[in-house]
Amino acid sequence: MKNTENNKKLFHRYLDDLYTTEEANQLLNDLLNPNNYKLLNKLSLDIWNEAATQQPLTALEREQYKREARQLLKHIEHKKRIWSHRIAAVVASTVAIICLITGGFHYLKHLNEQQIIYLEASTSYGERKQILLPDGTQLTLNSCSHIRYPNSFIENERRIELEGEGYFQVHRNEEQPFIINTRHFDVRVLGTSFDVKAYSSDEIVSVEVESGKVQVDLPEAMMRIQAKEQVFINTVSGEYSKHRDEHPVAIWKKGGLRFNSTPIRDVAKELERMYNCRITFDEGQFNNLISGEHDNKSLESVLQSIEYTSGIRYKKDGNRILLHK
Repeated sequence: MKNTENNKKLFHRYLDDLYTTEEANQLLNDLLNPNNYKLLNKLSLDIWNEAATQQPLTALEREQYKREARQLLKHIEHKKRIWSHRIAAVVASTVAIICLITGGFHYLKHLNEQQIIYLEASTSYGERKQILLPDGTQLTLNSCSHIRYPNSFIENERRIELEGEGYFQVHRNEEQPFIINTRHFDVRVLGTSFDVKAYSSDEIVSVEVESGKVQVDLPEAMMRIQAKEQVFINTVSGEYSKHRDEHPVAIWKKGGLRFNSTPIRDVAKELERMYNCRITFDEGQFNNLISGEHDNKSLESVLQSIEYTSGIRYKKDGNRILLHK
């Protein structure tokens, strides 16, 4: 509204429908600008005074002026509605875009969750397997073990399921804890090396830490163990104990065996898994606890060692062994 005279002409051109699109936009913008209210009032007064000095002589002329005034108001209101609709459309479009982006994000997340595939890996008798998990964690799976894990860790934790025994070298990620679910306990770590022995058929299960710290969650207890420590859990009595052990962790990776006051029936199961044999017990009570370490020994050598330390004898027929007293 810098040029009042020019805008006066625009008003008249507007009334006569002799305006361009550019002129109409200019006039509408001026009308909607609060800073121009005083100038608009002055312009309106000038046009009014001009109309008054002309002194229309006939009723026809007075009707013509009324018609022009109504036409001006009609055009202005029409343009305001268009302008308001355009603003509303822009706002609605912006909101729609935000909703699309937000909704799209959640939808993609939902799709990712829906598209998660759970992978499984197993080992048989006497077999060990190397597995690289999606986050870079390295796992060595011991004989007769099973693991289930997602093809991608997209939540705020990395959760897997283990039946059996595995040695883990967990890729460190403090924002996404690594959790191992077993039948009797859970293991929670951020990044460390440790062994989990959790065969559902064994009486004694355990966690042994090589480096870093590990949290073991039991149904009614929680404990933390660090490097060179191990925890043993009796699945029958519910008792648990923590010990310090300077021996290397998971010697089974190199074919070794270690027993630490292990029930003889658990020892038999471990021998079955490692040597692919079948061990049965003769009638009678077998409550012996076996301790000792065996490096790359044959089944015969291990059985002889058990016989020497416990008095439990064996009979071997192919891959079948009978333990008796």
